[in-house]
Amino acid sequence: QVQLVESGGGLVQAGGSLTLSCAASGSIFRIDTMDWYRQAPGKQRNMVASITSDGTTNYVDSVKGRFTISRDNTKNTLYLQMNSLIPEDTAVYYCSANLPDGMRYWGQGSQVTVSS
Repeated sequence: QVQLVESGGGLVQAGGSLTLSCAASGSIFRIDTMDWYRQAPGKQRNMVASITSDGTTNYVDSVKGRFTISRDNTKNTLYLQMNSLIPEDTAVYYCSANLPDGMRYWGQGSQVTVSS
């Protein structure tokens, strides 16, 4: 079992910045890739960024150059630094942890609202 607790969401004006955190506990030694997903109202949940255990990152095109995913394995924490936010970034953001056996765990979600 892996538990994920997110923090850092909120309301920000367009052009502003926010940092999301996701603290992992439990069987953390088994975690492989970690991801950030987001889900806007009425839309499906889509991946925003991912990072492997060795630090290789991947981003969806719409956030490249604006968002940075990172993980601190000493603190068992995943981060998403979001800069130059636009209203289209408004969504509930979820972190996820993937285990080698295919299990995926989710955080509780963190609301990010960008006003124009």
